[in-house]
Amino acid sequence: MPKTVLPALNGNEVLNALYRAGFIYMTRRSSHVTVRHPVTMRKTTVPVHGSQDLSAGLVRSIIRQAGLTVEEFRGLLK
Repeated sequence: MPKTVLPALNGNEVLNALYRAGFIYMTRRSSHVTVRHPVTMRKTTVPVHGSQDLSAGLVRSIIRQAGLTVEEFRGLLK
């Protein structure tokens, strides 16, 4: 079965999708933002390096840590 293709995303786009999923800002250390979901208590850290795109593997890892599927995450992108 082929993997669902993710578009090229930068850190801000990933953060906006996580905010739409209900995650809230926790901390920022240098160029990394940590967010947490208030119900599930899941945490994940997203690197925000300007407009530089994140690798597909890193985005998949963030999605997995957030407890989302790739399809759910794609639905949160705008």
